[in-house]
Amino acid sequence: MNEQLEILRHSTAHIMAQAVSMLFPQTKFGIGPAISDGFYYDFDLPVPLSPEQLSEIEKKMQSIIKANLVFEQTMMEKSKAIDFFSQKEERYKIEIIQDIPDDEVSIYQQGDFIDLCRGPHIKSTGMIKAFKLLSIAGAYWRGDEKNSMLTRIYGTAFETTEELEKYLYQIEEAKKRDHRKLGKELGIFQVYDEAGPGLIYYHPKGAIVREEICRFLRLEHAKREYLEVVTPNIARVDLWKTSGHYDFYRENMYFMNVDNMEYVLKPMNCPGHILIYKSHTRSYRDLPLRLFELGTVYRHERSGVLHGLLRVRGFTQDDAHIFCMREQLKDEIQQVLDFIINTLVSFGFKEYEIYLSTRPEKYTGSDEIWDMATSALEMSLKEKGLPYQIDPGEGVFYGPKIDIKLKDALSRTWQGPTIQVDFNLPERFNVTYVGQDGKEHQPVMIHRVVLGSLERFMGALIEHYAGAFPVWLSPIQVLVATITEKHKQYGEYVQNQLRANQIRCDMDSRNEKIGFKIREAQLQKLPYVLILGDNEEQNKTVSIRKRGGKDLGQMTIEDFISVVSTEIREKNVDI
Repeated sequence: MNEQLEILRHSTAHIMAQAVSMLFPQTKFGIGPAISDGFYYDFDLPVPLSPEQLSEIEKKMQSIIKANLVFEQTMMEKSKAIDFFSQKEERYKIEIIQDIPDDEVSIYQQGDFIDLCRGPHIKSTGMIKAFKLLSIAGAYWRGDEKNSMLTRIYGTAFETTEELEKYLYQIEEAKKRDHRKLGKELGIFQVYDEAGPGLIYYHPKGAIVREEICRFLRLEHAKREYLEVVTPNIARVDLWKTSGHYDFYRENMYFMNVDNMEYVLKPMNCPGHILIYKSHTRSYRDLPLRLFELGTVYRHERSGVLHGLLRVRGFTQDDAHIFCMREQLKDEIQQVLDFIINTLVSFGFKEYEIYLSTRPEKYTGSDEIWDMATSALEMSLKEKGLPYQIDPGEGVFYGPKIDIKLKDALSRTWQGPTIQVDFNLPERFNVTYVGQDGKEHQPVMIHRVVLGSLERFMGALIEHYAGAFPVWLSPIQVLVATITEKHKQYGEYVQNQLRANQIRCDMDSRNEKIGFKIREAQLQKLPYVLILGDNEEQNKTVSIRKRGGKDLGQMTIEDFISVVSTEIREKNVDI
């Protein structure tokens, strides 16, 4: 978001706050920042607010905009500002002021509305041309569930009406693509209250899609000489103390007592892979050693942030750890980058953004090691000619990382692949190899995922394709639909031919009109419908209706099988 748009949106948030103060005079005010796709403001309202009342607030905002009120800034001594907002009983503003280290604070006023704000703002309210209030949510003051629950109103603003309309269209399209809605409608997955939040149950169709992804990953990893391993879901707490997760990640871990000993439900796969590496002495000739696992992990997430497949408590990663010598590090990183980009394209994600995440506030290891790891990642990106942005302080506690965010059909970004360089865990676990000189040396460890969480990737995949998966991923690739029940026997013959060629199919031989069957298949987003009647049975052919309503005419069964098998083999991903 450019600075001008950020100022515009922040100013619109103040106009919204003024409108709310006029409609609900007893309101107390929290904060109202600009965000990546709009703005919000948190209110302590005297009465509950319904979504229908957003239009009232918008009307009042329009009158404020029409009045063309000037945004005026004044500086106020901190003590006087506390007195001023105390008279208004604005406890949230007082709390903010008390945390400001300066002797003066910035106050903005438009008309009769006065707010604590450092700005900047646009010149006057009349400069707002295109805005829309979007939704209402609850939000704890300062994100702490021990504090008051406030009412958060989300909105957006753009410089032109055309930009706003485009954005609103994308919102509506995003609603249609919501993976939670489609996941249930298409029989892919559900979350059950009886089992607990953040835990995914894949239905048969979802299990097929997931297994196709796993099959692809296993094949591609084998091509690149990764060795697949499997590690347990629990381990003694001592392992996590050695790794540093106990100190740096404890609030996200699940603990349990087994035989009077403390165990952890694994949040990461890396310590298990280190144990496998250390199972016997390694030589420089063994390196690089690439260990891969479709490993299921469990992390404690607050219930308020859980979201379908995107934020869960149990998920599976296509996780790998590469143990290599320092002189092999750059080549390994570059090979992983190639692997990631080729895989994303294979699933239809042709655009992405790359971020280099640097040292966080809480970290382990020396600054020298961190600088060395960061430099290796940055040099690899530069040599591959890949554009990237620095994401300050977003590395993990044991090392810097490359984050790759894939873009979907609506140009939204999704977190996916990561590459992390780690000198710290090999040191903490005393991981070594015997070099050419016969002495022990410490290898470098690369943590990497190609797709990331399979759950999150499935969510992105559903929304990218709006549930209409490419043929190779579709749970049901072909529906055999008979015109009448008397064609059922021929339908079974066609179905058996398809299944003999590993084409996933189903048959609809119900006593229903063929138009009804086709419409149901369209709602289920099936790639192909084969219509069978007297003519098709007599000529041993099939009439083909492709997803989207395109009529492909008649083909022999053999020719149709050849067409579909080629599409599956080539993994056509065009939307």
